[in-house]
Amino acid sequence: MDAVVIDGKKVSEQIKAELKVKVESLKKEGIIPGLAAVLVGNNPASESYVNGKARACEKIGVYSEVIRRPADITQAELETIVRGLNQRPEIDGILVQSPLPGHIDELTVTLTIDPHKDVDGFHPHSVGMLLLGRPTFRSCTPYGVIELMRRYNIDPSGKEVVILGRSNIVGKPLAAMLIQKAAMADATVTVCHSRTKNMKEICRRADILIAAMGRPELVQADMIKDGAVVIDVGINRVEDPGRDKGYRLVGDVDYEACRHKATFITPVPGGVGPMTIAMLLTNTVYSAEQRRLKA
Repeated sequence: MDAVVIDGKKVSEQIKAELKVKVESLKKEGIIPGLAAVLVGNNPASESYVNGKARACEKIGVYSEVIRRPADITQAELETIVRGLNQRPEIDGILVQSPLPGHIDELTVTLTIDPHKDVDGFHPHSVGMLLLGRPTFRSCTPYGVIELMRRYNIDPSGKEVVILGRSNIVGKPLAAMLIQKAAMADATVTVCHSRTKNMKEICRRADILIAAMGRPELVQADMIKDGAVVIDVGINRVEDPGRDKGYRLVGDVDYEACRHKATFITPVPGGVGPMTIAMLLTNTVYSAEQRRLKA
């Protein structure tokens, strides 16, 4: 029996519809949620991503502002822009799109963001509060993974979860979320990485396997046990002369091979990917709700 396909696109649209209702309620109280994105340079992928965020904001009624600056912007100039956004009460969320040019210290820029507007969830304050199990902004991609599991009634409590990848964007925060004593958590978590020995054997133990290493089709059918939940966070371009673009997108999981053994599986594209923007919007609307409470 083939796995149930976890439809991230469908879930993300549900979330946006729910957020639109919240935004309309906030507007009745004179509050319009606002998100500002700072884009440095002309990276096509970053441009596409930021434009996607802006369109998503417009769709649910969130004010969106994109600040574009050339790649030769100085550290001081970029920090000044962020500080200015910190001071604007109508801006509830600030994100500085990565990657930044090599001469920019990204951590210093992140530290400049007001933690109360850190809707990307990358500020050390947010990361620390997450580890402590306190309410905070959650990194959007791992937050999206948790939300997908919640909406498909995949409860990680008491389960063995294996995460492939230890990045600050996905692997580490996701592990922190799943080990908490809380709903949609209470899991036993193992994090594998490029130096892990016996990775195949570790993966075979997983009730829930989450792949986020950026290695095309790393996870093969012999690496998962029958009935496992398989969540693929990876998105990779592989050459395909038969396609018009000359490439195709694949995840970190061999989807066709693994879908016959798993109970649930995410596709690439259309699985975790659409959830990142949905959770960014969730964080932004939450920030606006907190502004309302302080008013």
